Amino acid sequence: MGFGDLKSPAGLQVLNDYLADKSYIEGYVPSQADVAVFEAVSGPPPADLCHALRWYNHIKSYEKEKASLPGVKKALGKYGPADMEDTTGNGATDSKDDDDDIDLFGSDDEEESEEAKRLREERLAQYESKKAKKPALVAKSSILLDVKPWDDETDMAKLEECVRSIQADGLVWGSSKLVPVGYGIKKLQIQCVVEDDKVGTDMLEEQITAFEDYVQSMDVAAFNKI
Repeated sequence: MGFGDLKSPAGLQVLNDYLADKSYIEGYVPSQADVAVFEAVSGPPPADLCHALRWYNHIKSYEKEKASLPGVKKALGKYGPADMEDTTGNGATDSKDDDDDIDLFGSDDEEESEEAKRLREERLAQYESKKAKKPALVAKSSILLDVKPWDDETDMAKLEECVRSIQADGLVWGSSKLVPVGYGIKKLQIQCVVEDDKVGTDMLEEQITAFEDYVQSMDVAAFNKI
């Protein structure tokens, strides 16, 4: 398993594909897994790798807190898609070994390692936390965003793709349309529903404007509690 060389276009493409349906490298919160992969990337991925760039900018915002993020940092080759051959020399490629490292229930044949214990306890705590929150009433809001491009030559289809690539627990994208603003320029007007305790407009603005090759600015056109 692994991403390969994350300083190469091929490695970044693997990372982008991996993050297409994930917010983080592991689990539901930023962790040392994200720090390990972030440090292996030489700089911001190109704009066409929307998922990798969204993740990179989000983890970069934890620069001052990265040492306190949960989890135990492992070799880079321990992270990524299971069917990807590790060419960095930083970790094993045998998926069976990887499965042994994250066994939630331990082994009857050998003593459980400290790292496996910590990982098991962390994941069980995340599971219990999610389970405990399920019955609670969740406050949600419907937000209408105006996303403005730089000019009339901006690829609006790509701009919308970048916006929708932003994923977070408690965020659901809805319908969208292009609205003329003058001089041949159109803005993207897009609807989303958010859980108030998990997603805020500041976070949305930070991540959307990070696609600076396409986005000039973002405004909240309407905000309604559900």
